[in-house]
Amino acid sequence: MWARPDQLPPSGTWQRWLILAGRGWGKTRTGAEWVRDRALRDPGCRVALVARTAADVRDVIVEGESGILAVHAPGERPTWEPSRRRLTWPNGSMATTYSADVPDQLRGPQHHYAWADELASWERPDTWDQLIFGLRLGITPQVVVTTTPRPTPIIRALLTAPGTVVTRGRTLDNRANLAPGVVADLQRRYGGTRLGRQELDGEVLTDTPGALWTWDRIDAARVTVAPQLRRVVVAIDPAVSAGEGSDETGIIVCGIGFDGRGYVLEDASGKYSPDGWARRAVHLAAEHKADRIVAEVNNGGQLVEHTLRTVDRAVAYKAVHASRGKATRAEPVAALYEQGRVSHIGRLDALESQMTGWDPSTSTKSPDRIDALVWALTELMVSAPGTVQTGTIRGLR
Repeated sequence: MWARPDQLPPSGTWQRWLILAGRGWGKTRTGAEWVRDRALRDPGCRVALVARTAADVRDVIVEGESGILAVHAPGERPTWEPSRRRLTWPNGSMATTYSADVPDQLRGPQHHYAWADELASWERPDTWDQLIFGLRLGITPQVVVTTTPRPTPIIRALLTAPGTVVTRGRTLDNRANLAPGVVADLQRRYGGTRLGRQELDGEVLTDTPGALWTWDRIDAARVTVAPQLRRVVVAIDPAVSAGEGSDETGIIVCGIGFDGRGYVLEDASGKYSPDGWARRAVHLAAEHKADRIVAEVNNGGQLVEHTLRTVDRAVAYKAVHASRGKATRAEPVAALYEQGRVSHIGRLDALESQMTGWDPSTSTKSPDRIDALVWALTELMVSAPGTVQTGTIRGLR
């Protein structure tokens, strides 16, 4: 009675229902209602509920305000046993929760149905494989995937796989059920941007023509854990101001392993006051045991060092000056990615969206995260303008 037509299950025979939609579209409600319908119509069935983390599957899928418990009437509501990760319906149907970061949980169990939430953000692709291996009960096993789009290999494969039905949606579609003014505010902030097209309009964005980086190259080298690192640096591209319309301050943590490979460990970029970005950078340097902080000083000059030393007088610091254009500085680092010599640890969505969406020949916006990334990897792996190191690591300066 309440569903929009695009929230209703597809007709006909299908194996996978892929829902690619913006934030607030109603993905969680759709998934929860589908699970409820399957559990009540197919007594004794087994359902897998998988989300990015154990907290997500509990707080969003099961206990969330649009989750499974919320969409049931009191007389039909399943019993929730958190310690056993299990929902049990009065008719014998049962759902078990799984965390996508523990794929081995799905080795062995069999299911009739499954709900995979935010699949595009899962850090372990093998979790999806284990889920599909166990989806083998009944006549027509089915899985619903609810996710904000991102062009990961799994999502790209699902889009063209036989047996997949795709539903796309925008945040705007559900504005009647969102707080007044929210959609207008989000459109004002992000409308027309690459991030807005992905997060609000539900588009699966492919690589931008002219971009120095591609999703395929980033994904191919991605790892979940960094090896022992020889050096770690924190790089900062400070914003000129901290007002509402100002650029973000790029803060990226990178390391280089004894294997000679570069590793992007963390993206802590955001809107900060000068004291804010200084404290964040010093904290990250201590957390990751970085041997120095590298900061661009074209706009801040000596004030950048002064701000950092106000937080920690003993911090190891190096100032770098941008004497060449952004594209020229970035090209040697992009070459490292082309050679498969840089790995991202897990998913760094905001950084990767900027990397694959930045065309240096047409972009007018400063790529703050990219700038910080370039300074970090240049310090670790690029010995001179246009030259990439192939063996030894530069000594500390």
